Amino acid sequence: MKSFPKLPLTLTALTLLLAGCAVGGVSQSGPHLSPTECRDLAALRSNAPPTMAEHQSELAALRKAGYNPSPWYDDPYYPDDLQAAQRLVDYWFNTECHPVQPQ
Repeated sequence: MKSFPKLPLTLTALTLLLAGCAVGGVSQSGPHLSPTECRDLAALRSNAPPTMAEHQSELAALRKAGYNPSPWYDDPYYPDDLQAAQRLVDYWFNTECHPVQPQ
């Protein structure tokens, strides 16, 4: 059996993401982040002490972006897979989350 060379994780992740978009696996009709995730991600980017709920929102967003923390701590692609997911979450945050206007 022929063995294929390993691709860098970011290229692999991008390929899988694009393939998912091509077959309709990723919805383009709505936002990726919920209003709660937007609020909590914005709070995490401030200097305020983080809450457990904010950390849980961040993890939920990272999972939406394809990150799956290994329960066995044997992920050979860590931290590349986490960083790729973080870049995607950052992109979603910058394009989908609107800053809260002061009242």
